[in-house]
Amino acid sequence: MGVLETIGEHVQEHRSGMLVDLAFAVIWVTAVTLLFDLLAGPQWAYYLTMGAGVLAYYGFFWSLAAARSEGGD
Repeated sequence: MGVLETIGEHVQEHRSGMLVDLAFAVIWVTAVTLLFDLLAGPQWAYYLTMGAGVLAYYGFFWSLAAARSEGGD
């Protein structure tokens, strides 16, 4: 099996998850950039808020999974 076939299989398996990840990243970066352009905040706070997007991502999807598991009981 070649590298391209392996990549193709991986993308087929995780397509919806990859699209959700991409959408979250694009929305987060756009929102933070617009907010800091509008408020003219300091550069360090901009980078801190961008980094907080990682925590926001895992927090959001963890709470989503927890809500789904409680709803299915």
